[in-house]
Amino acid sequence: MMYNTSAGIVPGKINVHLVPHSHDDVGWLKTVDQYYVGSNNSIQVACVQNVLDSLIPALVADKNRKFIYVEQAITHGFFALLSFDFLLEINGGMCMHDEAAPHYIDMIDQTTLGHRYIKEQFNVTPRIGWQIDPFGHSAVQAYLLSAEVGFDFLFFARIDYQDRAKRINEKTLEVVWRASKSLGSSAQIMTGISPKNYEPPSDNFYFEVGDTSPIVQDDMNLFDYNVPERVNDFVSAAIAQANITRTNHIMWTMGTDFKYQYAHTWFRQMDKFIHYVNQDGRVNALYSTPSMYIDAKYAANESWPLKTDDFFPYADRENAYWTGYFTSRPALKGYVRTMSAYYLAARQLEFFKGRNEVGLSTDSLADALALVQHHDAVSGTEKQHVADDYAKRLSIGYTEAEKCPLLNISYCPPSEVDLSSGKSLVVVVYNPLGWKREDIIRIPVINENVTVKDSKGKVIESQLLPLLKDSMSLRNSYSTAYLGKSTNVTPSYWLAFSASVPPLGFNTYIISSAKQAGYESSHSGMRTVYKSQISQNDTIEVGPGNLKLLYSGKRAKLMRYINSKTSVNKLLEQSYIYYRGDDGSKDLQPSGAYIFRPNGTYPIEPEGQLSFTILRGPLLDEVHQRINPWIYQVTRVYKGKDHAEIEFTVGPIPIDDGIGKEVVTQITSNMISNKTFYTDSSGRDFIERIRDYRKDWNLEVNQPIAGNYYPVNLGIYMKDNSSELSILVDRSVGGSSIADGQLELMLHRRLVADDNRGVSEALNETVCVFDKCEGLTIIGKYYLRIDPVGEAAKWRRSFGQEIYSPFLLAFTEQDGDHWANSHLATYSAMDTTYVLPDNVALITLQELDSGKVLLRLAHLYEIEEDTDLSVMSSVELKKISKVTEMNLSANQERAVMEKKRLVWRVEGSSKEQPTAVRGSPVDPAKLVVELAPMEIRTFVIEFYSERGSFSDALYRRSNLRRKATFSLP
Repeated sequence: MMYNTSAGIVPGKINVHLVPHSHDDVGWLKTVDQYYVGSNNSIQVACVQNVLDSLIPALVADKNRKFIYVEQAITHGFFALLSFDFLLEINGGMCMHDEAAPHYIDMIDQTTLGHRYIKEQFNVTPRIGWQIDPFGHSAVQAYLLSAEVGFDFLFFARIDYQDRAKRINEKTLEVVWRASKSLGSSAQIMTGISPKNYEPPSDNFYFEVGDTSPIVQDDMNLFDYNVPERVNDFVSAAIAQANITRTNHIMWTMGTDFKYQYAHTWFRQMDKFIHYVNQDGRVNALYSTPSMYIDAKYAANESWPLKTDDFFPYADRENAYWTGYFTSRPALKGYVRTMSAYYLAARQLEFFKGRNEVGLSTDSLADALALVQHHDAVSGTEKQHVADDYAKRLSIGYTEAEKCPLLNISYCPPSEVDLSSGKSLVVVVYNPLGWKREDIIRIPVINENVTVKDSKGKVIESQLLPLLKDSMSLRNSYSTAYLGKSTNVTPSYWLAFSASVPPLGFNTYIISSAKQAGYESSHSGMRTVYKSQISQNDTIEVGPGNLKLLYSGKRAKLMRYINSKTSVNKLLEQSYIYYRGDDGSKDLQPSGAYIFRPNGTYPIEPEGQLSFTILRGPLLDEVHQRINPWIYQVTRVYKGKDHAEIEFTVGPIPIDDGIGKEVVTQITSNMISNKTFYTDSSGRDFIERIRDYRKDWNLEVNQPIAGNYYPVNLGIYMKDNSSELSILVDRSVGGSSIADGQLELMLHRRLVADDNRGVSEALNETVCVFDKCEGLTIIGKYYLRIDPVGEAAKWRRSFGQEIYSPFLLAFTEQDGDHWANSHLATYSAMDTTYVLPDNVALITLQELDSGKVLLRLAHLYEIEEDTDLSVMSSVELKKISKVTEMNLSANQERAVMEKKRLVWRVEGSSKEQPTAVRGSPVDPAKLVVELAPMEIRTFVIEFYSERGSFSDALYRRSNLRRKATFSLP
């Protein structure tokens, strides 16, 4: 029988837009490749090849049928020979990225990779955001990764169950989301929230082979004819949804995870529904896409409620807050952040050298980084073997250009050479930031008889610190576990020295034997061997510069923070606790990879005699504390810095007692914070948080700890009338303020139960060396500073950039001065008279396959965040033949995007929305880029035959090739 599926929109009726889709994770229970080919089906029967192979004949069979597909990374270019543009109209990134754990630069990069691929291959520009599965939604997703890429609408499914109930009752599931207070209505996005999830409206409408929903049996010659009953089911579901939705248009998401492996089973039933429902006439059913749906909504000329801030945290039911994954798999989260920083710098170096003229490429690292932004990847919510697969892909991309992946656990063979034979170690330090910076570099060396010279041959001050037995043991275990070998050379010290590097440039330092350099060990003015101090004095002062930390020697505890430069003098304590992970014995809701469900708070106190050692030197002081057998901490205070650096080693977390543990550090002051604190949105805007409060509904508090946790990518801070206490992090973690005057970060989690959200595996990461397996140990850092109120943003923003983009080190050996005499010792891609403004960062400098260059500049400050720096800024470009401003994902010109984007009406607002301040279009004669607070501007640049850039900034490529052969090994 032929079915009439040609229905379009019918005015005056409820129009049910059937949107067929398959949500195909690029890794979760199986790896991305296993999902594609359909292997490892003992875990999950899922094969993307089957979806794609069966989908195309089904679409060809009826031109009225529709389908949408999101994850470009898993299609392997399957659609290259197709003409179904509607397949690719949504999202368009390489994956459906998470919104809590990724940094905004990674979100931009993976979206750009997918958008430019679709544009180049199919000439398609996605216009719909489709974030249906991430576990909470960030402000950055709304205004940057939706509005600024040119989307007209953003769909998602997961919001707090209390929020959803209120929105259903008030018919506010569709809103205008104005997520940026800086960019305002110029970056708002119309947003639709599913009334249930991203699946069909009820259990009556699933049609995969093996599903149990009743089919439409329309053959009257057979038993079980049920057309009237099934039409009534459809109409009832449609009316129910229409009663909670504005306008006469509703959308049904017809599909879910890895469906349409036999597409005809779905389309056959939908064909019948459209045919018979429209014959019935009470409602109108049609094949549709999100674009068709939102165009119909827009044509209704409705005014919509306004939403600000974000949609964190997310709970799907009582006692089930999805806030544990903010910290889950902290080692993977740290690895992703390290690789992200490396990728940013490597693209710059690739541009300077010339993309088409080198053998190595950043492409595989780009692909791996894009993949790991997936909402079941960097989130830490995948099975262990899948997490291993993501890490392997990152490693493959990384090691094409970098041989030292274990520097953070002191395993770096190039720096551990024996210098007694007359060799020297050359350290090339690259600065990927657009301003000059100085920082302390620490590298492992095998003996103390070393000296450091700068690029001019001048001996500079250095300091030796012991490489501790615990660190050595960890180094040997993990190098064996991950590299299959350990080194027979054992370093004894950290060598610390201060490196000063120009913007977008490098400087060279030579490490050699002190005797070879003519300096005997008595020349301690140039290098200082550590001095240990163990004291039982009541007060111990630590810090060689303006910042002093005061400790109690008797209690081995931090007591006070004093900065003589800023006149800050505050009580300050730091401690560790663990939350006992609930095992689910009461209501089947344990703590797990997704869910944070604490069942008791337990302080972690030192066991036995206090371990408290102070190492002093001219560059930095260190405080070493053995907190307990599985937590070690080093606090560093630098001479030229006004913050403290805390390095923690946590693990293996013991679970021999059958209790899962979630390890937290708490920073406690006497500040009066009034339940208020601030966390960043994906490393960008800071959002006000109030304990036990939600702006959009009256919160029913059932989890006073987990329900107040938020994702932290850049930092967290609190303030009172006199001061601000800020903490910045080196990776995504969960954080909160559970008590006034106190901030806390969750550093590590090891649990014994699965949280019943599909993974079917406890979050119990282990590392095996030969036959011995033990829980994962992680090393990480956070940074702490107290400022007078109103003066902290400068540090958060500028040092936050330095954390994200650390120095990049390259090593080589030389005999005598051979290397130094044949290589450029120092270099900057920027004119010596110019640096980027303090409030602007260069976040992308990348040569494209076409030979053109992708350039992104970001204003780092929000409006009213800083008196001096929350202002319009400008960057001058020179020696450029053509500059074209693009949308954020660089797949269309910005001017074109702005002309065609839909402008949605907001309830209670006048027709004319207030206009946010934006930088003016770039005058091709003046080439000055203006950036307003929080603005990111993206350009495709073409150069004259000899390149130039920011105020004669980017050094001509020909000169760079002639004068420098700097490259990573």
